Amino acid sequence: MYINPNEILETIQMVRMEHLDIRTVTMGISLRDCCHPDIEIFNENIYEKITSRAKDLVRTTNEIQSLYGIPIINRRISVTPIAIVAESCKSQDFVSVAQTMDEAAKDAGVDFIGGFSALVHKGETRGDHKLINSIPEALASTEKVCSSVNVATTKAGINMDAVGLMGNIIKKTAELTADRDGIGCAKLVVFANAPEDNPFMAGAFHGIGEPECVINVGVSGPGVVNAAVRELENPNLTEISETIKKTAFKITRMGEMVGKEVSRRLGVEFGILDLSLAPTPEIGDSVAAILEAMGLERCGAHGTTAALALLNDAVKKGGAMASSSVGGLSGAFIPVSEDAGMIEAVKVGALSLEKLEAMTSVCSVGLDMIAVPGDTSAATLSAIIADEMAIGVINKKTTAVRIIPAPGKRVGDSVEFGGLLGSAPIMSLSKFSSETFIKRGGRIPAPIQSLTN
Repeated sequence: MYINPNEILETIQMVRMEHLDIRTVTMGISLRDCCHPDIEIFNENIYEKITSRAKDLVRTTNEIQSLYGIPIINRRISVTPIAIVAESCKSQDFVSVAQTMDEAAKDAGVDFIGGFSALVHKGETRGDHKLINSIPEALASTEKVCSSVNVATTKAGINMDAVGLMGNIIKKTAELTADRDGIGCAKLVVFANAPEDNPFMAGAFHGIGEPECVINVGVSGPGVVNAAVRELENPNLTEISETIKKTAFKITRMGEMVGKEVSRRLGVEFGILDLSLAPTPEIGDSVAAILEAMGLERCGAHGTTAALALLNDAVKKGGAMASSSVGGLSGAFIPVSEDAGMIEAVKVGALSLEKLEAMTSVCSVGLDMIAVPGDTSAATLSAIIADEMAIGVINKKTTAVRIIPAPGKRVGDSVEFGGLLGSAPIMSLSKFSSETFIKRGGRIPAPIQSLTN
């Protein structure tokens, strides 16, 4: 790939002034050869596999960060869904597996490890059941482990029994981490149409169609896009779209260069580049700020969904032009607690949960890092998940819910998680019950548009 000097100077400006970074370099590792009925032996196998494969990941990314001058914020690992590879273990739960993953992540020096996961969109096996019921204690007793459960796909419909169960799992996870404002829930995501090559947490896992070991890179640049849009003089929306496409193109080239060099030095395959505008609590490094730069007084005003649709589409088009390896989620994230503009929009009453739900129909993921009152019922949490899963299934896209029922908190309070997770105001919910609907269980069938063969 040829990089001209002007691109180098432009990238330096993006890094220094506009918060451009490689948000994550994620190593995906297959654990399919680690299976064993004795859980102690299984844990030994996965610890050895993870630490041997990832032993040079942090050192290599640090070297490349110094070489190119581009910040690499997180080094992460994703593994084969544990519900699959631990299925044969003769144990009552998989908490010790999560603790082993946590130990391996610490010894490898990475920030997070994902893959304490289950895929139950058509039903659950014994391994899935054990894993899901292990999630609360697993997340309460570990620091770096992230968990995900896929409960719906466009081809299969929505497993409402799993949706109902996940409301209870989220409640229990919040209770077990109540001393930390329910932070365990920030490491748990419920998916529809989960991608197998997602490098971002908490939803990353190494899919069963993936190779033995792979490097996936997540690039983030909302601050760069925000600056580019604000530099335009009284543009129309077509001009804004073109500017975002060109900016996404440049960001993608930079990310691919870094990812391929990491792969080359580690001697593993390069997988995908996920160009997702993932905000941070830093002022200006915000998806909400981009939407407001387009002409909205506040994120959440009428027109927000249309503006987000423009942004998401332009990012995908620019990224796809720059690289044939674009994958994962690739678009715009709207995590409330991690976006300074969205936090402010909630505080002033411009942004509601209902508006966020509408926005998820056109963005990359879904309801992300939403804090709600601690006394929210499990049935209400499940109903919020069901709504979001329906959006994903009908629109043939990935959607997800990462929601925190913050223990002891009410509307008007806030929770503080720190770091990239930021802080979140407690959002209000409907006072009406969904309990009877959730208790019915069963499956919402796949939509007619799933019949594509």
